[in-house]
Amino acid sequence: MRTIDVIRLLVLASLWGGSFIFMRIAAPVLGAIATAEVRVVIAALALSAYAWVLKSDLEIRTRWRQYLVIGFLNSALPFTLISWSEVRLTASMAAILNSTTPLFGTMVAAVWAKESLTAPKVLGIVLAFGGVSILVGWSPIRLDTMTVLALLASLAGALSYGIAGTFTKLNAKGASPMGLAVGSQVSASLFMSLALPFGWPARPPTSAAILSVVALALICTAVAYILFFRLLVDVGPTRTLTVTFLVPITGVLWGYLFIGEAVTVTKLAACAVILAGTSLVTGVVGARRTAPATA
Repeated sequence: MRTIDVIRLLVLASLWGGSFIFMRIAAPVLGAIATAEVRVVIAALALSAYAWVLKSDLEIRTRWRQYLVIGFLNSALPFTLISWSEVRLTASMAAILNSTTPLFGTMVAAVWAKESLTAPKVLGIVLAFGGVSILVGWSPIRLDTMTVLALLASLAGALSYGIAGTFTKLNAKGASPMGLAVGSQVSASLFMSLALPFGWPARPPTSAAILSVVALALICTAVAYILFFRLLVDVGPTRTLTVTFLVPITGVLWGYLFIGEAVTVTKLAACAVILAGTSLVTGVVGARRTAPATA
């Protein structure tokens, strides 16, 4: 990759890793539904303005049904689930759990798209969920009912991302990247507006919560989408997928630097095991070995 692409990849990983910090600050104050709603509304407005400046064809008339599904599965549902989980989980733990997204994507593709589950993929899935067991079993957090539900909600968010990825691959081939970005956020805004009356904040938000959700929307969603789709166009999906390996690392790092979360041996071990499994599932190791021959 070119130097500029490497920089974009690192910045993208930093932004998505930072999103867990902002959710950890905003969600306990605003609630999961309001956090997700404000996030997608501001992101939709910012991306729409950007698309208007670029005069992008968003393909709304022909692809609005696809945007509705993607907006629900890739934004509204996972944003809400992960925000809710971070009322009880640390930001770094949520970031590590979210790195299971490619594993769920592989399993969904095997069932839905009939993609083959090779031995390395099966081994990677087992290994990665072993890492989740390490993270949960060796963590000092108290595993009461609500904490277990928070853990399951975080994993369900990753599952939703995996389902969205398979749906997009099967049903949105050739779609405009900017159309996907804008359409999904506008659709997510519509879905979240229906839920907002049931999740209105019980008390006035703090300035920290307001600033966090605005940063979450503009930086970690709108700007991140622009970088993500730019990378897809310039370097392709396989290399862009390496951001999966960087997000939990940046999530743990930002949690330590900005909100004082401890970097424990358990977190590092779980992160390493999950990412090792992800490398098998995504075929990154094999792809790197065959790259010179392909070139």
